[in-house]
This record gives sequence, C-alpha cells and structure tokens, in this order.
Amino acid sequence: MKNPTTNTTFLYRNLLIPAILLCLLVLPAMHAGAQITKVRGKVTDATTGEPMPFVNIYFKGTTIGATSDLEGFFSIETKAGSDTLVASSIGYAIVSKGIIKGRYQEVNFAMLPNLINLAEVVIKPGENPAEIILKKVIEKKPENNREKLNYYQYEAYNKLQFDANNLSEKFMNRQILKPFKFIFDYVDTSAINGKTYLPVFLSESLSDVFYRKNPASSREVIKANRVSGIRDESISQLMGDKVQQVNIYDNYLTLFFKNFLSPVANFGLVSYRYYLVDSANIDGQWCYKLAFKPRRKQEYTFTGNMWIHDTTFAVKSIDMRIVDDANINYINDLVLQQEYSLVDGQYWMLSKEKLVLDFNVMERDSTKSVGFYGTKTTTYRNFVINQPKENEFYNTPVSVLVDKDAADKTDEFWDQSRHEDLTRREEMVYEMVDTLKTLPVFNTWVDIIQMVTTGYYVKGKMEWGPYMSVYSFNQLEGSRIRIGGRTSNDFSKRIMFDGYLAYGFLDQRLKYGGGVMYMVDKDPRRVLGGSFKYDVEQLGQSQDAFREDFLLAALFRRNPSDKLSMVEEYSAYYEHEWFTGFSNTLSMTQRSVWNTGRAPFAMDCETGDCLTLSDVLLTTGFTLKTRFAYHEKYISGEFERVSLGAKYPILELNYTYGPPDVFGSQFEFHTLQFGIKHWFNVMSLGWSKYSIETGKIWGNLPYPLLKIHPGNESYWFDESAFNLMNYYEFISDQYFSFYYTHHFVGFFLNKVPLMRKLKWREVAQVKGVIGKVRQDNLNYSTFPEGTYVIGKPYFEAGVGIENIFRFLRVDAVWRLSYLDHPDIAKFGILVSMRFDF
Repeated sequence: MKNPTTNTTFLYRNLLIPAILLCLLVLPAMHAGAQITKVRGKVTDATTGEPMPFVNIYFKGTTIGATSDLEGFFSIETKAGSDTLVASSIGYAIVSKGIIKGRYQEVNFAMLPNLINLAEVVIKPGENPAEIILKKVIEKKPENNREKLNYYQYEAYNKLQFDANNLSEKFMNRQILKPFKFIFDYVDTSAINGKTYLPVFLSESLSDVFYRKNPASSREVIKANRVSGIRDESISQLMGDKVQQVNIYDNYLTLFFKNFLSPVANFGLVSYRYYLVDSANIDGQWCYKLAFKPRRKQEYTFTGNMWIHDTTFAVKSIDMRIVDDANINYINDLVLQQEYSLVDGQYWMLSKEKLVLDFNVMERDSTKSVGFYGTKTTTYRNFVINQPKENEFYNTPVSVLVDKDAADKTDEFWDQSRHEDLTRREEMVYEMVDTLKTLPVFNTWVDIIQMVTTGYYVKGKMEWGPYMSVYSFNQLEGSRIRIGGRTSNDFSKRIMFDGYLAYGFLDQRLKYGGGVMYMVDKDPRRVLGGSFKYDVEQLGQSQDAFREDFLLAALFRRNPSDKLSMVEEYSAYYEHEWFTGFSNTLSMTQRSVWNTGRAPFAMDCETGDCLTLSDVLLTTGFTLKTRFAYHEKYISGEFERVSLGAKYPILELNYTYGPPDVFGSQFEFHTLQFGIKHWFNVMSLGWSKYSIETGKIWGNLPYPLLKIHPGNESYWFDESAFNLMNYYEFISDQYFSFYYTHHFVGFFLNKVPLMRKLKWREVAQVKGVIGKVRQDNLNYSTFPEGTYVIGKPYFEAGVGIENIFRFLRVDAVWRLSYLDHPDIAKFGILVSMRFDF
C-alpha cells in the first residue's frame, strides 16, 4: 500500500516496544513489597467431584467476596489483612481455610453436604425469577442510564498498565538475562488466571469530563498526566477517560471493533441464560445477584454475574468476561468490572471500572508462551448533575484538551490527587522504564522492531527508508534502486523534511523527490507543507495501491508494468482543522506528465494541434478539500495521524479549478468530487463498510486528465480499486461508483466444527461504476487501444476467507460485465494481509 510520510514511530518506541522487548531483553532492578493477597481456586462437591457454581467466597472479617463461576472457578484479592478464606453455599457445610497474607496462592474447596432431613417441598412451574428481574432492568434502562441526563460532569482518574506474563523459569534463566536475574524476584501472579507477570508500563491521568446531551457535546480536560518513560502531549490525549468507554446499558458493547451483546440488552434472553443466585445488602441497598451465561457457542457474548438494586432495578455492579471460544484474535481473556453509585439519591453513576486484557501475539499455547496483560482502571468522583455551563464552554474545537503543565505535576500532587494509592510495584515502573531506555542492548532491539513495523531505521535525527523500496523493478526502468529518508522527532517536533533519490538502470534516468511539513498548531490541527517529485507514476492507480517502487508490487503483478508515465510535480498546501472531525485543505499543484510510449498522448488533429508522443501535458490546479467526520477518533503522531474511524459517515467534498496560462498550464478545467464512506456493526452478524463517490469534470481535456477509473493489474486485493479492471480500461468525465463489503466474522463457519477451530471468517463484497464522456472530450484526444467509455455499469463481486493464520485473506472475484473486452481477467484469486482482532 502507499506509504505516506508518517512520523508516528514514537508510538512503537514509547508505548508498545518496552512491553514487547521486556520478554527478550534486560530489565532494571526494582524493589517492591508484597501488599496484596491474591487467591485463585476451584470449588467442587466433595461427594461427587462435580464443580459447584455460585458458591460465596470471602475473606473472613471483611466485606470482600466473590462467587464461583459456572465451572466452579473463582479468583479474589484484597489489601486487607485477613488470613482466612471462607466458602459457603446453601445445603453445604461452611469451609474455612487459612491463607498466607500478602502473596498469591491457589486454594481449592471440597464442600460437604449438610445431612439434614427436610420436609417435602413441592415445586411448581413458573417464570424464572432471574428473568423477571432482568425484564425490570430492561424496563428501567432509560431511567438508570446516565446518558438520559441533560448535563453532568465528574473527575476521572485513569490508570493504564501493561505487564509481561508467563515468565517461565526457562525464560528467566536465559543467558542474556543472567546479569539481571535478581529483578525477577519481583514477579507477581494474577489472581484472575494464575499467570506470573511483571509490570513494564504505567500511565496515570487526572481529568475533568463535561457532558451535554443536546446538542450533543462532551469535553475532557486532562489536568495531570504521567507516563512511564514518556513526556508527550500526543500520548496524553490517549490516556484520558474517553479512550475506551463501555456503557453497560447499550445493547451492544463495541470492543476491538466487534459487537459484544450486553447482558442487559433489550433482547438478552435470546442469547443468555440467567440465574438468581443470591441477595444481600450492599452499601445500605438491598440487591439481587444474577448470574448469566451464553446459550450458544462462539458468539460475541459474556459470562459473569451482576448485582441489581431491588427498588430502581439499576445495575449496582457487574463482573463479566468474554466467552473463551469467541472468534477473536490475540485475546486470551478479557474481564470487565463496573461499580455504580447513587448520586444525590436519584442518579446512578459509574464510580469504578476495571478492564483486564490478556493477549498473546504468537499463535501458541497461551498458558506457556510469553504474553501481556493490559489493565485499565478508572475511578470517578466529584459528580455534578444538571448544572450547565455557558454554551461557549462546550463549543470547543477539540473534545480532549491537555493542560500545558499536565506532565509537570510533582509526586506530592499525585499522592494527594490520585483516587487510589499505587502498589509498590506500580511505583517502581516509572524508574524501571527510564532505566531500560539507557541500556544499549534494549535500544538495539527497539530499533530492529521499529524498523520492521514502520519501514524506517531510526538513527539520531534521521529515519532512513522505506527499506522495501531500496530495490524494485519494472518494464520502464528495469532494475531500480532508491535511497531516502526523513528527519526524526529528535530533529524537530514542529517541522519535518523528507527526500529520496532513485535510479533506473534500463532508462538510465535519475529520479528524485522531497517534501516539508510544518505544524502550525497541533490542537486543533493546522499544517503547512509542500512537496516535489520527478518520478514514474501509474496514472489511474488507487490511493491504496502499492507504490510503484514497492518490492511487493513487482512480485504480485499479473500484467507487465508497461503503462507508467513520467511525472514532474510541485505542490503546496495548508490544512486547517476547525474542530475535531471538520477540516479544510487548500492546495496548489503544478504537474507535467510525459507519455512513455505504451499509452500515447495523441490529439485529434481535426479539433486541436497535433501532439507527438514525446510531448508533455502541463496543468496547474487549485483545490479546496472539505472533510467532515463527526466524532472521529485518531491515533496521533507528531506530524501524521491515523483515523480509527467515526460513529457516523465520513463526508468529503473536493473542488479543483485549473486556470490556463498559470505556471505554463495548457488547459482550463473545473473538477467537483463528492464521497461518503462509513463502517458499522450489524448486531452480532459482523460488520459492514461502504463507500460512494461521484464526480464531474468541466473543460475540454485530453484523456489522461479525465477520470481514469482505478484498476488493478496485480494479484494483491485492493479495496479501493476495481480488481479485475485493467489500467486505462475505463475513462469518464462524469461518474458514479460504489463499494459495499460485509465481514461475517465467522457467522457461518463457526457452525462447522473444523472451521470453528481454525477461526476462519467469511467476507463478501460488490462494487460498480457508471459514467460517460462528453462528445467534446471524445473528439479532443485519441484514446489508446484497450480504453473505453462506460456506457453501461461495470460490476464485479467476490467472496473470500480472511483470518487464515490470523492475518491472511484470500478472495475469489468475478467480473460481471464487459466480458467481451480483450486481455481481461474474468475471474481472479487475490490475496491480502489484514491484522485484526
């Protein structure tokens, strides 16, 4: 795919790389005291050996407890000083066991039945009491959902931690780690699944969040932020409260771009079974405890339990985890815990949330291979309900603001302001990561992994690459070599330069290019930039196609690359973001395009001056681009940012005017283009994406300056192109195109036992285009052989299997129209790669 100048390598170096390399390299020493008692185990019937669900497990002398799950397993932890763990269940004798305070241990209970003769009890059929309570919860959802409030605000404390887990004795005894073996004395053990882990990354943030219902607006002000080893405002924006929010009252909870059915969904009874297992007084409020589990296998559902207030039927707390057979990559386990508090005697507000993620990058036994935990803990307090501020307060250009001194808070500030104390291990993570970054062997591995993931090798103030373009070949240039680079963040976080030189041994021409990007402002985004190039280009190639000099482009071609053109281009632009999701970009581009022989630029001599094959087409265009993506989310680097999508459709409107005789321009033209694209989940049936584009060109122009519909002459699937259309095959000056795809995420294959184990996923897609060319433009230039006007719609459709080996996709695509054209592919098998949860 195209590889724009994207300086986001700090995300790899400062966020992910420390966690990944920890499993391979050296860690600094740290001192920690064991403060938390963690217990994990299983409850069984002593007579039958069967697992016992819904058994109450609690620390004696405390109010801290848990309940065994449907398989009899439980996990529990506390900072309190209890040395006794108790198990109780109706009809069984209470069992108490001694435990060691301040450490992890596994304790199993075998429960003996109470031998008591009971009078005969007659049970009559009736409605499940758990379902009666659930229906009340659903009925009261509009009243208990905080989104009903017109205004609210709160203070949020957010803590994000990554840990390396499954650190085996073999791993810790590796030769490279022997000088630092003492650091593994501080390995801890998870109470959730019994895996050993070592904290490697920690961030904290303290923010004020403001919400307005109508018109919808939310604003977060991050007033303090602390990240291990990092001091960066862009990172601060990723550490606030709004990064990953889960509203249990929504019918679907979107996690990792998958729709998980909420246990309190309006139609939850279709997918869940519910059980009434307990009732108790919690914080002075009588509550019912409901357990739930899915009715079917491999659906995006949860298993767990929740406490329901007996009067308002609000969720008081919930503890749930995704089912272990869900068709999801890399994730071994996900646990979500939420607690709610009654504010002002009438508003149920989320007061604490904990999200624990256990994942492995490699496809191996997750109980043996090194993996990672990600834990996000958020607490909320200082609620203010229905006390609005002035409208101007909510109308900010960005939804997340970071105070200038957010990263400069003292230890004393954090000791006083954080909602809960850090453990000793957590406190030492900051020092540990800072020390890590001083170790040469650590930085060497960081550079290697960063080069693999970004395509650039970082050395001081320069980033050299992309390495996949160092060598390539095509029919015009023969073998081609290229050297290039760009300035790194060590050079500047405000301005970036990039450039390259290339040489083709067949055409014996030197090519070159370069650019500059200056960040006028980052929040909201204001960018000034420019670029130039003299290089080969494939006209009519999609924006997502491989670069012409990308090595894989040469390896996957189905036709020779003999339709390339020489292009000399100079451009300048200014991007102005008015508020998050809405921006304008004003640009000026001067282009000179030379024919190289395969697709001649011949003019009709009856309507214009004859051009020879060596003549150049020169244009100058001024473009105004408008983009609107409501509530779009990004991952930002110092210069570029990657969209994570938006809840609503993304709209783009582009207008270009090409004046004659400006910088040598030969033509006058107007171009208007409108596009809309969107992706959305379809209940539990997967997710869909569509894109629609229409455009019109005014002016008499030769065919290379009209709309050349994007073809694909490779075996690599290109979502933005017509995969069985040749380059230059169809040209229009007004057109309408569409694309629709649906990813079933295993909806059908999960029902086949063998396929269920492979976790393959189905995908289907269809696309089409219709257009025409005005007679004036038909007469203006001579179309090359194999180039046509779309008099009737062009269609192609396909089905595919994705998630093969968790990254490979194979598509079968059929061409459905214009089957009589010569030298076309009516059917094709195409491959692509996609890393997805």
